[in-house]
Parts: sequence; structure tokens; C-alpha cells
Amino acid sequence: MTARVEHEERRRQIAEALLRIADTQGLQSASMRAVAAEAGVSLRLVQYYFTTKEGLLLDALERLGAQLQARMAQWITAAGTPPTPRGNVTAVLSCILPTDAESRRIARTYAAYYALVLNDPEVLAKHGAAQPDLLEGFLTKQIRAAQEAGEVDAARNPEMTAAGLLAMVNGLGSSVLGGQRDGEAALAILRHHLEELFEG
Repeated sequence: MTARVEHEERRRQIAEALLRIADTQGLQSASMRAVAAEAGVSLRLVQYYFTTKEGLLLDALERLGAQLQARMAQWITAAGTPPTPRGNVTAVLSCILPTDAESRRIARTYAAYYALVLNDPEVLAKHGAAQPDLLEGFLTKQIRAAQEAGEVDAARNPEMTAAGLLAMVNGLGSSVLGGQRDGEAALAILRHHLEELFEG
């Protein structure tokens, strides 16, 4: 193993330890010492690879985003070939909802980051919107393509529609994590709104 590969493997090991703590206990419990214990390494090693707690938080957040993007790519591929705007929108929004162990882990961990930002707006404030902005942009593009194909009412505002869909899915995800409804009920609500959207 080269030094560079080993360096990246150590960073991944430590960042994933932080993500596990965020999922199970919340980020308020993710001290550098707790992360070291979870990763099975010394505190000094954590401080060597991540000189600040904020640096560790941001690295782990980027890895969480990559995990979500990989999940979306799998769901888009499973939606069929060739991909369609409706299939892409349905796959992306459905895979975000916490309906299985992996999506529940991702949703809980994002919730831990949101709680951190609410409690300390300075920390992560400039980075916290990167993933939602990418998602909104992707959904906007798909909705616009569906309008051009005559599948979505041309009078709809694609940006507003995309933002509204993401807000709805985030709210549904919170209602699942909070025990108000189960994943299947949340998916049924999402499908209902998508049927209305794509019927024009």
C-alpha cells in the first residue's frame, strides 16, 4: 500500500467513524476523542489527519454526500433504460426517503448535520447547502425536460416545483424518522404528488 493510499484509507476510516456516531448519537457526541475510540485509533492520529474538528466534519459531510449520490445513481439505473425525466425524478426522490436501513442511516446522519448548523450557524453554514442545491438543479433540469416533452404543464415554474418536491420529501423523511408514518406511506404520498405533476 502506497503512502498516499494509506493516508486516504486512514482519513476514510476516521470520517466514517464520525458518521457512525452522527447516525447513532448525534454530532454533539462526536468529539475528536470519541471519533478516535470509534475508529480504533489514537486521538493523536485523528488530530494528525484532521487538524480541526470542522475539517473532520466537512470531510465526513462530503463523504456522506458521495454515498447519497451513489445511491441515487443506482436507483436511476434501476428505473430503466433509456432514462426519462419522470423516471429520474421518481428515482431520486424515492431513494432519499428513509424506507430501508441505508436510507434511514443517511437521513439520520443528515439530520444530525442540520441540528449542528441550527445550534451553531457559523459552523458549516457555507457548506450545508451544497448537496440540496445540486439536487434542486438536477430536478429542475428534469422537470424542464418533461415540460419540453409535454409531460408536465408548461405553466409550471421548474425551479419552484423542484424546490417544493425536495421540501416535501425532506418533510416526509422527518415524519418517517419521527414515527408519524412508515416508509411505504411516505412513498405513497410522494407517488400521489408525482402523478399529479406528470399528468400536467
